[in-house]
Amino acid sequence: MLNIVLHEPEIPANTGNIGRTCVAADTRLHLIEPLGFRLNEKSLKRAGMDYWNKLQVATYIDYEDFLNRNPGAKIYMATTKAQKLYTEVNYEPDAYIMFGKESAGIPEEILVKHKEECIRIPMTGDIRSLNLSNSVSIVLYEALRQNQFLGMNLTGQLHRLSW
Repeated sequence: MLNIVLHEPEIPANTGNIGRTCVAADTRLHLIEPLGFRLNEKSLKRAGMDYWNKLQVATYIDYEDFLNRNPGAKIYMATTKAQKLYTEVNYEPDAYIMFGKESAGIPEEILVKHKEECIRIPMTGDIRSLNLSNSVSIVLYEALRQNQFLGMNLTGQLHRLSW
């Protein structure tokens, strides 16, 4: 099972949207504190709608707690500062993909220790970054594609008519 890690997320609606995406992708969500919101906030649950209770979520008091509770985890770190594109790595079925807080990303003190695991989403011009929930979706679905969308519904059904 793939894992999404949010390092100190600040905006509850982003985390709610990411939680909903994780449920749809059968992916665990890991939240590293401090959080910029409370997990019981209405805005978080509104963004996640009625999916939040189906989410596999774990919280950690800090980055060290996360590392201690997930020994040996293969962690890819999404950052605008990386040299490698997110499509240039092979995501293991149990990979952890970390994203930083909306205002600052993953701290550089963490990034410099993991240069080879840092990945980026290409952008044009001088755009600083994409929305966090969009970034998670882009990278997560590449990881899912590389793993042949294992266990996912690969065909759709019309509601009233048939194909």
